[in-house]
Amino acid sequence: MLKTDFSTYIKNKNYQSYEEKIKDIKIKLNNGGEMLDWYDIDKCITEEELTKIKKLSNDIRKDAELFIIIGIGGSFLGAKAIITALSPYFIKNKPEIVFAGTSLSEQYLIELLKYMENKNTYVNVISKSGTTLEPSIAFDLIYKKMQEKYSTDELQKRIIITTDPLKGSLRELIKQKNYPSFVVPEQIGGRYSVLTAVGLLPISVAGIDIDQLLLGARNCNIDQAFKYAIIRDTLYNEGKLVESFTFYEPKLEYFAEWLKQLFGETQGKNKNGILPIASNNTRDLHSLGQFYQEGNPIIFETVIGIEKKGNLKCSLLKKNIEDINMIALKQVAFAHLDADIESNIILIDELNEYNLGTLIYFFEVAAATGGYLLNVNPFNQPGVTAYKKLIEKELE
Repeated sequence: MLKTDFSTYIKNKNYQSYEEKIKDIKIKLNNGGEMLDWYDIDKCITEEELTKIKKLSNDIRKDAELFIIIGIGGSFLGAKAIITALSPYFIKNKPEIVFAGTSLSEQYLIELLKYMENKNTYVNVISKSGTTLEPSIAFDLIYKKMQEKYSTDELQKRIIITTDPLKGSLRELIKQKNYPSFVVPEQIGGRYSVLTAVGLLPISVAGIDIDQLLLGARNCNIDQAFKYAIIRDTLYNEGKLVESFTFYEPKLEYFAEWLKQLFGETQGKNKNGILPIASNNTRDLHSLGQFYQEGNPIIFETVIGIEKKGNLKCSLLKKNIEDINMIALKQVAFAHLDADIESNIILIDELNEYNLGTLIYFFEVAAATGGYLLNVNPFNQPGVTAYKKLIEKELE
């Protein structure tokens, strides 16, 4: 269950000017169109694909020791966010899931290739174009290693490709080798793809219930997402240029990383947009806390908390740790409000698949709505190509 509090820690606002704008945005989203298939969960994933994902992930879990996911940006962040949120802190799940192609670190790749040597390994490479620099380099090296380790027949079950339905270098490889494959839907961008095969296959391999994830998304109260988008836009127009996605459970670290991409790429265009950052509380209260309380008040917070009733009691304070954590969340928000740092509060009652599915869809709707309110295209990322062109030119 998701609960929102957009009033206790937010100063009074006038939102009347948004009624017609939101009505128009709802019509646009409901009518569908270019890059809007994520809005309809049935277009994210079909029943046939779901069945295929469940069967394949079950086979991988039975056999593999190591599952390598190769991708960057939206091709890995959503899966990483959900897997991190729902995995134990200190027990390694089987198979062990690692990510590659997320950087240009030579040392990481050297150590990963060595780590693969004695591990029963499966690989899922995820790239719509098949040409993105970091995953291309990682896949080239890892694929060669897999060819050294396994026969042609073995590779046909161990190399799984998620890519464009019709074109690209990875689609050509599928045609040549007949590797198992999944589609990156044509009308869904990477940062909105976590509820497609892009995210659902790795998440399912981790033993996470993807049916509950999708159910949570389907049951999301999107009116609250529209309200959140309005509040963000109002704060932005008041000079709040930085949004901290603040979480009070460290397992949500990569969920905040996904949020940074979702909002940064969706809205940061034409010299507009709010800079998304992340804060891991209460840890960061002892590092960034001073700035938040008394620094430049260009920040507002979106706080994600878990209202779960804990059972680990602190005898020192005669309270459960979860209760102490919730007290900290609320009192920090009050302290920040006194310093003109306003907070949106979003609470779930438990860290589980259903609630994370609800959160995913909630933030996707809010991000797209915020883009429309800024009069930018929420689904392109022209600025990303600027550095790519310079790197490609230099590499030539």
